[in-house]
Amino acid sequence: MNSQRRDNLRRLLRPRHVAFVGGRGVAEAVRQCLAAGFSGAVWPVHPTLTEIAGLPCFRDVDALPEPPDAAFIAVPSEPTIEVVRALARRGAGGCVCYAAGFAEIGEAGRQRRLVEAAGDLALVGPNCYGLLNNVEGVVLWPSGHGGRRTRRGVALVAQSGNIALNLTLNRRSVPLSHVISVGNQAVLGIADFVSALAEDPAVAAIALYIEGLPDIAAFAAAATEARAAGIPIVVLKAGRSALGAALALSHTSSLAGDDALYQALFDRLGVLRVDSLPALLETAKLLAVAGRPRGERLAIFTCSGGECLLAADRAAALGLTLPDFSPEQAAALRDQLPAFATVANPLDYNTSLWNDEAALTRCFSTVLAEGFDAGLLVIDYPAEDATGREEYDPSVAALIEAARATGTQGMVVSVLQELLPETVRDRLVDAGMAPLQGLEEAMAAFAAAARLERRWAAADALPALPPAAAIAGERRLLDEWQSKQLLAEHGLVLPAGRLVAPTEAVAAARAIGFPVIAKIARPAIAHKTEAGAVAL
Repeated sequence: MNSQRRDNLRRLLRPRHVAFVGGRGVAEAVRQCLAAGFSGAVWPVHPTLTEIAGLPCFRDVDALPEPPDAAFIAVPSEPTIEVVRALARRGAGGCVCYAAGFAEIGEAGRQRRLVEAAGDLALVGPNCYGLLNNVEGVVLWPSGHGGRRTRRGVALVAQSGNIALNLTLNRRSVPLSHVISVGNQAVLGIADFVSALAEDPAVAAIALYIEGLPDIAAFAAAATEARAAGIPIVVLKAGRSALGAALALSHTSSLAGDDALYQALFDRLGVLRVDSLPALLETAKLLAVAGRPRGERLAIFTCSGGECLLAADRAAALGLTLPDFSPEQAAALRDQLPAFATVANPLDYNTSLWNDEAALTRCFSTVLAEGFDAGLLVIDYPAEDATGREEYDPSVAALIEAARATGTQGMVVSVLQELLPETVRDRLVDAGMAPLQGLEEAMAAFAAAARLERRWAAADALPALPPAAAIAGERRLLDEWQSKQLLAEHGLVLPAGRLVAPTEAVAAARAIGFPVIAKIARPAIAHKTEAGAVAL
């Protein structure tokens, strides 16, 4: 990304004024932007309408009072190109291209014309939902969404507009600072957004939903920037299966690639990988709200033997060791708990301390004062109208106080994600503690966050990935011999081999030395074994 486009991307992400280009269909987008409290100028643009959502319309881009920092374009694909060209000519910052009908349906030529028209514009899309900045109240989005204003939080970048929309509607109290639906990535790619977000103090963590990475070197550089800024990246990579990879190509024209290579890339860069959308939200939420734990030493509190077993099993599956209490801690806990209680980690404080905030605070503080990096309280609230619901609050209040008094990270988790009420979640977020929903996701999030420093240290010790020169010409399938020669240029050690005509194969095999493998070098035959094109 050149410096001019980088500056334009900054303007797009934090605009002073926004333009909405389109007919009545952009009215909801305008209303949403006004409702979010955006403090800058909002300019609807339409050649014949006089007003949209109560605001006067400008007939075209050239009629605007000044070049807009950001624009949302909701017109068909061909007119989109002309609007983009007008914005670029006027010196606008960036735009969101909502329209589909480009490379994702095979219209590569149309997408090339869009890119040419954009020049140095910071262009999002096409074939995307758009962009939310919940810190500044910027809504470049076609419809209603669940984003709420926040001061700092998780920046979500997604290759699926619908998944991005659904994640804004989450009921998990994830503070989303930004939401960006990237679509086809015709101009700006995921790496560009990661790089720009890494320099924003309002971003505490970056969450990615990706189907493919068109520029591995750029992503590696951006992830390195984020790591240097202390901003963790959590990624959900879709398209692992053969069917998923094929669907990714038709969805956003993304080549999903070999999953093992993506895993190696993420490991090398210190990027945390998860396997589901709930895990993406919970891991990013923990990192954004509470930050990285000091280490892996976790204490677990429950008032249920069954929850102790579930937590212990999950810890073992994740390779987490739950440390024992020191002799002094164990003695103090025996004094505080009834004789029938088992003093072990996980700790079942049972109902003898239930609804006694002072006793619970003393118990939790005894544990967190020594030998632990974090404490996790497992508690599932009943329905709002249930009798005795208020008796659940003292346990949460006690953990908040114990964590504050001991300077240890505290977390609260419900085994079932729907059993942690919003009022409790908000109270925990205000206290700087992560409200986690779903025991499996919560413990996986802790394990990933606790090991992040180690992963980053390993990533810092590795040399940067070498820049890879683009292969000239149209995208095409290479045969195995061509592919290996390109890999060898980047230092990959390969077995001895020769590319020869069939009549020269016997002499080549003798020269290499047996055993040898003979393969047909034809790009069209991607799966040679199934085609009978391999001889051992």
